[in-house]
Amino acid sequence: MIPRTAYDWEITVFSPDGRLFQVEYAREAVKRGTTTVGIKFKNGVALIVDKRITSRLIEPSSIEKIFKIDEHIGCATSGLVADARALVERARLEAQINRLTFDQPIQVKTLARRICDFKQTYTQYGGVRPFGTALLIGGVDDTGARLFATDPSGAMMEYKATAEGEGRDLAIEYFEKNYKEGMKMREAINMGIEAIKLVRKGKPGEIEIGIIDKKGFRKMNKKI
Repeated sequence: MIPRTAYDWEITVFSPDGRLFQVEYAREAVKRGTTTVGIKFKNGVALIVDKRITSRLIEPSSIEKIFKIDEHIGCATSGLVADARALVERARLEAQINRLTFDQPIQVKTLARRICDFKQTYTQYGGVRPFGTALLIGGVDDTGARLFATDPSGAMMEYKATAEGEGRDLAIEYFEKNYKEGMKMREAINMGIEAIKLVRKGKPGEIEIGIIDKKGFRKMNKKI
């Protein structure tokens, strides 16, 4: 008989009610991360992250939570940043392999699926733990603008607008009420900023913005 505590620390053991507790704990790590939002607009995707600078001694430029994957793909993270960096490197490798093998940029959905397949393997074997981070992967390919959310379990879902991290439910509720198809880039950025302001409850701070459209990927910082 497996001790009750084994369900907590053993990734390969399901609890009697069909749960993998280590995956659920990884999701809790994501919930404790800073607010991260992704919004599709006409011909592009906006990724916006609350930097949450906890000390005036921290250099804001050293906090990086939005990453370029390829010329046409970027991602934003919530949760353990070190885990996110490992997944970003994996994603960049997958994008380059696709270019070398097929002489064309990788599809956004294909990249998201490969990252999720990689994350899922960390829920099957002993001696490893799930990645404690969620990635919002956005990009533009020949199918248009795409936005995917990836879960520590390896699940993925495509969205028009979504959020991860602290205040996720509040941000998604705001998007449900205010999102419109075919928004302009500026409208999408403003909507993402307003969602983060709701979570921050009016406290000032700094955010990081990533834009992916037909011009490619680019980043900017903004105080709110």
